[in-house]
Amino acid sequence: MENITLKTDNNAPQNAPHDSFQDTLYNAPHSEELYESPEYARTSLAASISLGMEPGLFARGAGCGCLNILLHYAKGCAARCGYCGLAADRKSESKGSFIRVRWPVYSLESILEKLKDEARPFKRVCVSMVTRPRAMDDCVTVIEAFADRVGLPISALVCPTIMDGEADFLRLKRAGADRVGIAIDVATAPLFEALRGPGVKGPHRWERYLRALDEAVTVFGPYNAGVHLIVGLGETEEEMARFIDRCYKKGALTHLFSFFPEPGSLMENHPRPSIESYRRIQLARHLINESIRESADFTFTESGEIADFGIDISPYIQSGVPFMTSGCPGADGRMACNRPYSNERPSEPIRNYHFIPDADDIENIKSQVIIKTR
Repeated sequence: MENITLKTDNNAPQNAPHDSFQDTLYNAPHSEELYESPEYARTSLAASISLGMEPGLFARGAGCGCLNILLHYAKGCAARCGYCGLAADRKSESKGSFIRVRWPVYSLESILEKLKDEARPFKRVCVSMVTRPRAMDDCVTVIEAFADRVGLPISALVCPTIMDGEADFLRLKRAGADRVGIAIDVATAPLFEALRGPGVKGPHRWERYLRALDEAVTVFGPYNAGVHLIVGLGETEEEMARFIDRCYKKGALTHLFSFFPEPGSLMENHPRPSIESYRRIQLARHLINESIRESADFTFTESGEIADFGIDISPYIQSGVPFMTSGCPGADGRMACNRPYSNERPSEPIRNYHFIPDADDIENIKSQVIIKTR
């Protein structure tokens, strides 16, 4: 584990709320305090463009395969995760973005009406909680609304801290969710506690999240539960690879994000992981999640970098598939949650390809998968 430095206020009260967000509302000209879930929700900018609610085009023509719905409250999220754009203590002038992009607020009814257009590209809906006491109930309400009116599979991205064990996972399944995701984000217990728990006076606890993963697998079945992980929060490649393997052996797939410093967050000055390191972790995740290799088959340098995968990796690099966005599938079994440009600006090298890499992309990837020597 690398050393990390957080800009934190040790005197800040736990779960302190932040100011209201300042986004433009869809058909909602008044104070955002009046527009909360379940009647209102946020969507990612990519989803908003695909709904026809925001102007914009996608670089290289890639669309948005998953309609991401984020619950919204005037007081925001009560958690204080050091890297997160939703954190309660994020600087007010920086609020309004999350996972690098803006998330506008719309009425749920307006979103459901837009989905009547069969030309919309979505293959799945994902409803995400934030850390608020009523978020569990509101997530069920929103999932039920989509299940009743939209013929798409539905995922729930949950916050175990506010959930009541298997009983709440059963509620989500009965509401209409066929998959569930848990944003554990951090690959080791010490980093989790430092970035999400006591280290930032936050409410989340490592053991609760791991217990929730077991609960999710029990209720939804093996590999219908997913774990979000952010590469570059201070872990080594070895720690990340071993935790990916641990999740897989529990019956959960993993979905990778590359750390992007959110302005105004406690980690706004923390460096992004090198693209070479991210490529090695992507390849490790693919080999593990496809039951091709285990982390025990890998060798690592003394500093924890992957030195060998225990297999000829050339065919996997040539396919390009390990370097595509990892997320929940649509009804056709193909990846739906492609999150366009959530890890980088369109002008930068693509970290998660939200489309099949072409021949030029593959050549770029080959130059980026640099295997360290022992």
